[in-house]
Amino acid sequence: MAGRIPQYFIDDLLARINITDVVESRVKLRRSGKNYSGLCPFHKENSPSFTVSPDKQFYYCFGCGAGGNAIGFLMEYERLAFPEAVEELARLAGVDIPREEQSPQQAERDHQVKQQISLLDQASQFYRQQLRNANTNTKDKAVQYLQQRGLSGQIASEFQIGYAPPGWDNLLQHFSSQKDVANLLEKAGMVIHNEEKNRHYDRFRDRIMFPIRDMRGRVIAFGGRVLGDDKPKYLNSPETDTFHKSRELYGLYEARQSNRELNRLLIVEGYMDVVGLAQNGITWLSLRSAQPPPSNT
Repeated sequence: MAGRIPQYFIDDLLARINITDVVESRVKLRRSGKNYSGLCPFHKENSPSFTVSPDKQFYYCFGCGAGGNAIGFLMEYERLAFPEAVEELARLAGVDIPREEQSPQQAERDHQVKQQISLLDQASQFYRQQLRNANTNTKDKAVQYLQQRGLSGQIASEFQIGYAPPGWDNLLQHFSSQKDVANLLEKAGMVIHNEEKNRHYDRFRDRIMFPIRDMRGRVIAFGGRVLGDDKPKYLNSPETDTFHKSRELYGLYEARQSNRELNRLLIVEGYMDVVGLAQNGITWLSLRSAQPPPSNT
């Protein structure tokens, strides 16, 4: 992350970008005089009420009232936050985004969050690789467990489900080439420090791994279900700079990706409930990640 995006750059970017190109790459449009029209992507309709004005660099729907500039369209259509929408337009325009100055403290915190996001994404890839490719009896047990719960490979891939193998330092060894990685992984909630022995060990071991993603699709934490009889049956990541349990819903990102208009949300009990029901077409649900599922899920 960096400092605030200057207003002058936003104004200049909107002047550079043709909103018609932005919309037309996502919505089928037809020329209608000076403007373009098509079916509104924000509500269901049979006749076009959605219009884009190149002159005004503005879109508007006469059916649902949605309207705005290119940034607003990307925020609504792609479900992006404001900075991400600006970044996407800047990419299309081929320009770099200038940033206003930050305090040293804020810059350091943003750097730490960026590091954690990167590590968590790499950890998610490691767990998925372990589920797919590890030639061990425990890996077979993990696959069999998912199959017994009725999950397909496609839905497991969609939710980025993985597997943390047994052992005390598999994740640590995976990151061993990176500098000061143990402390970084501890701050990200992925390893635990044993003060008595002054050693770190993996938090998640022999568990089915469910990445918890934020609204941008970034992995910010994990939930892990044990395969045996160990306790706790479910283990969540602790609070970190990237993960605040009371603010997050497991499966909300996937629900928003599956539903252009997410008008309702069903909160269920377990990770498996979210994934299994999504596989059967019920995609408007999630799990409050602050609450571990009951032991029988």
